[in-house]
Amino acid sequence: MDKNNIIGFVLIAVVLFGYTWWSQPSAEERAAAVRKDSVAAAEKEKAEILKKQKTLQMQAESKEKELEDTSALFHAALQGQSEKIILKNNKLELTLNSKGATVEKAVIRGFKDRNGNANVTLFDAADQYMNYTLTAKETNISTADLFFVPSDVTDSTVTFTAQAGNGKNITLAYRLGTDYLLSMKMSVNGMAGLFAPNTNTMDVDWKDKCRQQEKGFTFENRYATLTYHNVEGGTDYLNETKENVDETIEDKIDWVAFKNQFFSAVMIAKNNFSANSMMTSIPQEKGSGYLKQYEAKMKTFFDPSGKMPSEFEFYYGPNDFRLLQRIETESTFGKDLQLQRLVYLGWPLFRIINRWFTIYVFDWLSKVFPMGVVLIMITLLLKLITYPMVKKSYMSSAKMRVLKPKLDAATAQFNKPEDQMQKQQAMMSEYAKYGVSPLSGCLPMLIQMPIWIAMFNFVPNAIQLRGQSFLWIKDLSTYDPIWEWGHNIWLIGDHLSLTCILFCVANLLYSWMTMRQQRDQMVGAQAEQMKMMQWMMYLMPVFFFFMFNDYSSGLNFYYFISLFFSAAIMWALRKTTNDEKLLATLEARYKENKDNPQKMSGLAARLQAMQQQQQEMQRKREELNRKRK
Repeated sequence: MDKNNIIGFVLIAVVLFGYTWWSQPSAEERAAAVRKDSVAAAEKEKAEILKKQKTLQMQAESKEKELEDTSALFHAALQGQSEKIILKNNKLELTLNSKGATVEKAVIRGFKDRNGNANVTLFDAADQYMNYTLTAKETNISTADLFFVPSDVTDSTVTFTAQAGNGKNITLAYRLGTDYLLSMKMSVNGMAGLFAPNTNTMDVDWKDKCRQQEKGFTFENRYATLTYHNVEGGTDYLNETKENVDETIEDKIDWVAFKNQFFSAVMIAKNNFSANSMMTSIPQEKGSGYLKQYEAKMKTFFDPSGKMPSEFEFYYGPNDFRLLQRIETESTFGKDLQLQRLVYLGWPLFRIINRWFTIYVFDWLSKVFPMGVVLIMITLLLKLITYPMVKKSYMSSAKMRVLKPKLDAATAQFNKPEDQMQKQQAMMSEYAKYGVSPLSGCLPMLIQMPIWIAMFNFVPNAIQLRGQSFLWIKDLSTYDPIWEWGHNIWLIGDHLSLTCILFCVANLLYSWMTMRQQRDQMVGAQAEQMKMMQWMMYLMPVFFFFMFNDYSSGLNFYYFISLFFSAAIMWALRKTTNDEKLLATLEARYKENKDNPQKMSGLAARLQAMQQQQQEMQRKREELNRKRK
């Protein structure tokens, strides 16, 4: 770029900035625009308020007419006094309201909430709404508007009945099991003539404001999802970070769950929910006490004749993998519900690791050791399993380190930029002669990454860690602050987590050891390129700090222990490796390969064959160039 081009670009920039400054409105014009926008916004808000008031007024007038019309269907049931019925066992306490005949409060016993109370309130009347709508010929029947009469009341059963007169009624019969499963049968009697002949479905509208149950809002919110199960198998969920309003689920589903990190409310339909259900999940603001606003609008089986009831099961309880497996066997629907999928174990590869290794080891160790020790024991076991491969990888790197002087000598003549291909060939040739694979040094990371990611998915979803203390950590399922300041700072949040700091320091130490080992085996320009890689590796712990400061202390503690043992293993291997003996072994192998080339196999043979092929191609190109000249 010459001087004239530079001057031209500068002048264009000056003109653009000058025009932007000249064309911007004055302070008076900006103030007038703000006033105009404010007036318009106020008028729009006023219009919306008037519209809502008019809608509410119309609904109230319609309700009054229904109450005045003594011949209206369910006239008597439209007014009355609500009554609270409590069903309970050792695990669960449910409060049902006779108005609407639905569960309005669920208390899970034996789990402390974030304020230290003895039990967890999953939801109450202010959070929960459930309505079943039956579409009759002349009107719609909404169970939420009806006052039901309770009967057959025990600690585990209740039957609600709404009378429509002349032998017509709706009944909802509930039965609470021995743990977290509630069964319900809904049926109508004497009402077949009120519905169109082809009526075979009813509408279900379920809403819930998902409460914040844990200390860390941001971390818990990542695992709060509206989850559903397809009839054909497999679960899916709405995006946990975006606002999803009336998202259409095209497949048939048999259950939907309003889930937070460690607890869920699940509705299961015996005859499935029809295709094209509408699901809503709206994230809530930090400090509101809620994580998500959930809603599910669905259709399911309904028999107007009353011969077959509509059957549902509700699960209100913890997201415990083994418990959810057992609950599925208690279901009377005989379906493969896969409720254990509420405990997210990661993508298929990582789910396999967690499903068939981590969970079994975790269950076994947790019977003997406290949870913090369990994490240490799992780390030691994984290190023991991967040690042979890690040692093999380290020895490959050590071989490259002791061969570095020979590589420097073999490639000394190829220092020009255009000689880089020949330099690389010379290096590969030396590696092949000594039977060394330069790719084996990447193996430790390749071995550890699937395990790291598997634990990344397992630990935050392990309810066994909830409320468990270890050393200075009060709760392994959430962050462990050493300093809190009550307001958010960009990227950091409102606290500093000690285990996150330890993890990042351990990561920095491990990165330094790894970079040092790799630098000792680099040749020529590779060593210069390694400097940039070195800075990137040193910056990664900083990035991890901003990412993991909100994460659970159990996960950060596991990563800290894992990196600590990895660094210890690398240090021990370095101290126990005799470079002179290793070089002598390589020299003996080189002599053996030189005297008997047929013994060369594997990567060494392939590298040598590739080098010979490249040399032959280079020779042919040179001959062709000479002929052209």
